[in-house]
Amino acid sequence: MTVDKDKIAQLNVKFSSATAEDVLAYFLSTYKGRIALSSSLSYEDQVLTRMIVSTDKEACRIFTLDTGRLFPETYQLIDATSMTYGVPIEVFFPDYREVQRMVREEGINLFYNSIESRRRCCQIRKLEPLMRAFQGLDVWVCGLRRQQSLTRKDMQVVEWDDMHQLIKVNPLIAWTEQQVKDYIHKYHVPYNKLHDQGYPSIGCEPCTRAVKPGEDIRSGRWWWESPEHRECGLHRRE
Repeated sequence: MTVDKDKIAQLNVKFSSATAEDVLAYFLSTYKGRIALSSSLSYEDQVLTRMIVSTDKEACRIFTLDTGRLFPETYQLIDATSMTYGVPIEVFFPDYREVQRMVREEGINLFYNSIESRRRCCQIRKLEPLMRAFQGLDVWVCGLRRQQSLTRKDMQVVEWDDMHQLIKVNPLIAWTEQQVKDYIHKYHVPYNKLHDQGYPSIGCEPCTRAVKPGEDIRSGRWWWESPEHRECGLHRRE
């Protein structure tokens, strides 16, 4: 799929003051059956899941990536979300042969050794399964917010993802953390209980820690690296 960059710019103008629900409604209708939410079960993705099922649960796939290193609370939330909203959450796993080769060559916790080793782990456990999950899609819905990190401050509501050749939609891009939490509590959206224990951003267990009051909300992800490197590669923009 290819998209005119002018079209992306026009859509951003169109949705410059639109609600997240309006943005989702447009893409769910226009790309029904060719759109999916890639959910990490974050606060933001739980908000989007609730919005999607409230609009048209048949229009959009919802999937998540099981890296094999997730928190028990994340697995519990997958089931709770599916039961709450009556929708299947597809789970994609890494290629076990690649995981075995990586561990044999660099060890079980290679990600602490170097940025290159950490990125190799993310590539095998997250990026390759993501590519399989994207098959048949034109639109990728994400729970990104500009407030989350330095690497996301310039992102737009609608973007063209060259790497994956997809339209990327970020309905919550301008939302604050408080708006997200208010929505969660207003609509009784199930969420990861680790959020109540100082984990604002939750990924793989060995690569996630709780943060202290006042710290950046993603400072607990790959905390041993400098802030500009703290992405797994799913949202790389070059």
